[in-house]
Amino acid sequence: MATVYKTFLNDDIISTRTLLHEAIPLTGTIVSGTYGTHPNELNIKNYAHGMYQSVYDYPYLSSSANHIFDLTVGFSTGSFLSSSTSPSVQQSKKINIYNQMAQILVGYDENGNIRQFDEDGNLTGGTKLRECIFINFSRLLGKDEIKKGSFSMRLGTGSYGDPFGASAFPGATQGGLIIDDNGKENDYRVNSPAGEYAILSASNGAYGATGAQTPSCGLIFYQAGIVVLSGSIFTSASDGGIIGGMTPYNSAGQNFSQVLAASNITGACDNFRHRWFDDSFNNTTELNSTIHFCRTNHNDFNYSSNPTYLSSSQIRIKNNTLDAPVSYITTIGLYSSDNELLAVAKLSEPLKKDPTNEMTMRVRLDY
Repeated sequence: MATVYKTFLNDDIISTRTLLHEAIPLTGTIVSGTYGTHPNELNIKNYAHGMYQSVYDYPYLSSSANHIFDLTVGFSTGSFLSSSTSPSVQQSKKINIYNQMAQILVGYDENGNIRQFDEDGNLTGGTKLRECIFINFSRLLGKDEIKKGSFSMRLGTGSYGDPFGASAFPGATQGGLIIDDNGKENDYRVNSPAGEYAILSASNGAYGATGAQTPSCGLIFYQAGIVVLSGSIFTSASDGGIIGGMTPYNSAGQNFSQVLAASNITGACDNFRHRWFDDSFNNTTELNSTIHFCRTNHNDFNYSSNPTYLSSSQIRIKNNTLDAPVSYITTIGLYSSDNELLAVAKLSEPLKKDPTNEMTMRVRLDY
């Protein structure tokens, strides 16, 4: 226990923030095909409520399985699919999912109404995203947030039997759609209750190539770890879709709108996974630190509080009375204002301290 205390001044304490990034590659074989025959893979967990499905990196019944993301679909009350004359399968659930995601990610307007997702981030106007696919990445992957400008995914927009063209490898020239937030490091929105988000762009053509990009094909919410994809990416251009869109979305020859209306949520998710080639992004871990500069002047801490420092009232390490007092610093204690010990820092080796030298030791607390 210390008997002599030294008070920190304002210049002795500083707070810092460090962002640590980890690359997360996600191959389409995990999403569809590695652990069984699509759509009944062992790493895909469906629920009795049928409102979403969970994807794991290993058969989900295994104790070593890690949850990767949840996948679901939905549409707004403003969508043509919400017609009461010809209701869609699980219509109320699909609307509830859309509303739930919209409440969390874009909030309410001044009249208390749930806002709809907007393709250009202008929540008060603009073209709305009314039919959406939602990818909710687990906190295990996304950590504190997805790094801006690092997200990329590839989807196959060819026929259902061969969605990636002649080959499911980079270099295929048919049915490729690259979706990313490239260049959005300093071009993101902050008008969401869930934090920062950016507009996703899509480019068509061969894998590994970058063609002309669309203004918007969805949104990515960085802190929430959620990707909202517009259903227009799977709708042919003649039907108002964007580049890369096509009419046959599933094996029955239905387009995306027909699948969203006639299939349950699980079926729509299965068809989406069938067209998911791969995905990658960098996550972010925010490391906050408080650094204490412990300064010892020439006349500070030259005497030890260890009772063995003395022998018969004499300093053990002094050979004669003319020798200067010497101590060895091994531990630093941080105390509260009422002298309660809060933290202890151990040095890797003792530091010799006497009246002829001064030291500054740096103690960092991470949280």
